[in-house]
Amino acid sequence: MTQHSNGAGESGDGRDDLGVPDPNEVVERHERELRSVLAEVEEPTPEDDDSVSLQLAGLELERRDFMKAGAAAGAMSALGGCVGGLTDMGGGTETENSGGGSTPDHKVPPGEHDEYYGFWSGGHSGEIRIVGMPSMRILTRIPTFNTEPAKGYGYDDKSKEVLEEGGDYTWGDNHHPALSETDGDYDGEYLFVNDKANGRVARIDLKYFETDAILDVPNVQAVHGFTVQSPDTKYLFGNGEFRTPTPNDGRDLRSPEKYDSLFTAIDPESMTAEFQVRVDGNLDILDTDKDGRWAIASAYNDEEATSISGMTRDDRDYVKAFDVPAIEALVESGDYEETVNGVPIVDGTQESPHNSGSDPIVRYVPTPKSPHCVEVGPNGDYAFVAGKLSPTVTMLDIDALDEVDDPADAVAGRPKVGLGPLHTTFDGNGHAYTSLFIDSQVAKWDIDAAVEADSGSTEPILEKQDVHYNPGHIQAIEGMTTDPDGEWLVSLNKLSKDRFLPVGPIHPDNDQLIHIGQGDKEMELVADHPAYPEPHDCVFAHKDKIQPATTYDKGDVDAPFVTESDSGVERTGDGSVHVKLSAKRSEYGMSDFTVQAGDEVRMTVTNIEGVADMIHGLALPEHDVHLAVAPQDTREATFTADEPGVYWIYCTYFCSALHLEMRSRMIVEPSE
Repeated sequence: MTQHSNGAGESGDGRDDLGVPDPNEVVERHERELRSVLAEVEEPTPEDDDSVSLQLAGLELERRDFMKAGAAAGAMSALGGCVGGLTDMGGGTETENSGGGSTPDHKVPPGEHDEYYGFWSGGHSGEIRIVGMPSMRILTRIPTFNTEPAKGYGYDDKSKEVLEEGGDYTWGDNHHPALSETDGDYDGEYLFVNDKANGRVARIDLKYFETDAILDVPNVQAVHGFTVQSPDTKYLFGNGEFRTPTPNDGRDLRSPEKYDSLFTAIDPESMTAEFQVRVDGNLDILDTDKDGRWAIASAYNDEEATSISGMTRDDRDYVKAFDVPAIEALVESGDYEETVNGVPIVDGTQESPHNSGSDPIVRYVPTPKSPHCVEVGPNGDYAFVAGKLSPTVTMLDIDALDEVDDPADAVAGRPKVGLGPLHTTFDGNGHAYTSLFIDSQVAKWDIDAAVEADSGSTEPILEKQDVHYNPGHIQAIEGMTTDPDGEWLVSLNKLSKDRFLPVGPIHPDNDQLIHIGQGDKEMELVADHPAYPEPHDCVFAHKDKIQPATTYDKGDVDAPFVTESDSGVERTGDGSVHVKLSAKRSEYGMSDFTVQAGDEVRMTVTNIEGVADMIHGLALPEHDVHLAVAPQDTREATFTADEPGVYWIYCTYFCSALHLEMRSRMIVEPSE
């Protein structure tokens, strides 16, 4: 159900412009919504009345316990599901938009292509999911921090090495995908993503849609905020969220005041950490300006406490604005505190001498307590910081960061958008869209009006759209570029509750497609799409900006190309052999080969097909070997042939009418 208002969905004033709303008024608003639903029933049944009465009883119960915003988020996320489920009228596909005109069909006919690529983080699956937009069809998955047998990732020698060099963990929690840029636009070369769980950053080669490097970021725990530096991807920036001793080697275990949160700059080509900056508090989300100067990070727990009561003691926290060229100059001149694990660390705390003069390297901008996101708008004028515990979005004038004496004076606006604001995106036509976690809504608001309005005003709010339920990230197509598409928006909702067939206690997430029509029309919910938990964020690029190969370029492959005539076995040592196999439809280059028990076997397999989409697999039972080899690609696996016997190799990709007969036989003779 779309709600249109000028702040009408907001009831009551907060404690102040930086505070949280009155919990009694929040509960009363949801109570009014429930009674309104009951009033619309033509002939209420006892069951209807009982259902709403039970929910109202729950609201009264929450009224007594609903004392702090942290409790509000937990309690009202559950209520959001009940209320939203009763009021929802969305989910259609092709309907008349109440603002005039029809909504474009998001469905793509058979055989036709989507207009955009969507790159979804896979959360704790560790993968990237490729989604066609606007159809939201899943096209493929890119294993990143996880092993994946379908693509042989983590089973062939090359991808094993990538995972091992990246820390050799068995899983990852990827969060924020970011596309490489040239001149402020996506260049289609790389996709990068962070692993919050293990403090890593991965690079994905978009020529082959394949992870080719992972950096285990030194000195940090939990890289949460992550982005590329606009406009030319000079650096990747990652925020180390959890504060730990530096180095974390057993020192200062019970001295939290000596723990650090580190901002890291990474070279995208070498995938090495170039420098780090120590700051106060816990770093969270970040984005950069469009000109290569500022990296702006939200942060919480400036109390530097270790418990939730301590972390929420004060009324506000500080956004950190990093002056990147100034920090680079310090590193180049050697003016940094120390080098830890090979990385120069610059002191960017409030008490640092680098922040005591008129040109601090880190501006500390006061914001409402525990802000969550930072997103920079398309024209680069403002950074938008959602309040999370405050119902507001703080707008920072980026140019003013270098002009004002007091960083607080860089705040250009602070509209009140709703309960639990987490993330903001843009249509390129002067409108911002903010996800409201507690309200289970998307709020659309006017950016210029928010600058002109009083702090805490609801006047800039144009309309609100119910979503299902409890949205986190929200992304309009190419909304993070200088030229957003402005037609479609996706709300990545943390809960789905009643939207799909039940599949057990762990429900899917719900990614919802919303038509925004260049901001000229009312928002309209178009489709629900269940998502395997938990995708965290996504980013979009027009199909013309992404040019993947359909077969491998032999010049890009490090391993030797094996032809049919090259197939054979070469003994390379007393206990080692090199087995070379070609693969084409229905046959490998050798029908059988012999090794000795105990041999270390290096197996090299080349797909000699030149036809796109003709993949060959190689599975070797009882040796944990699986290769997925695309046309003109070569993959290698190294293993030990431990036990004498016969071991049949077979193709795992259906390739021809004689697919089942596509075999080779490894004969392992007893060692002498």
